[in-house]
Amino acid sequence: MGIGRTGRAVALAGLVALALAGCAERVRTHGYAPDEAALAELVPGTDTRASVAAKVGRPSTAGLMQGGDWFYVQSRWRDFGARAAVEISREVVVVSFDAQNVLRETARYGLEDGRVVPISRRTTETTIRNVSLIQQLLRNVGNIRAEQLVD
Repeated sequence: MGIGRTGRAVALAGLVALALAGCAERVRTHGYAPDEAALAELVPGTDTRASVAAKVGRPSTAGLMQGGDWFYVQSRWRDFGARAAVEISREVVVVSFDAQNVLRETARYGLEDGRVVPISRRTTETTIRNVSLIQQLLRNVGNIRAEQLVD
């Protein structure tokens, strides 16, 4: 005795529901950026690094120089089924300090303010191009003299 018509319909409905659940949109948030209310509590010229940390928290990223600016970065990503995730929003809050670690200013940037920044690649140039190890070894066969091998 096999599955009846009703059983097949239920199984098919279950498969369709499962397939649709796998294609559901997901929105994920990564990072943290203080909201406008939290930034309104900061007073340029008065607050210090310590008071900014107490009011809005420490950032996940800071400037490279000692005592550099603080960067709070938050982004939202949308996934839909098997498609690649797409960034739908990004906020970068920059908190700048002067040489005495007193708050100078805050600024907020969005995804629309972003731009591609070329990364400087510091690599050592090589003179070997498209030459295999065996070719390199064979090129050196005639270049070695016997007196170079004896101390």
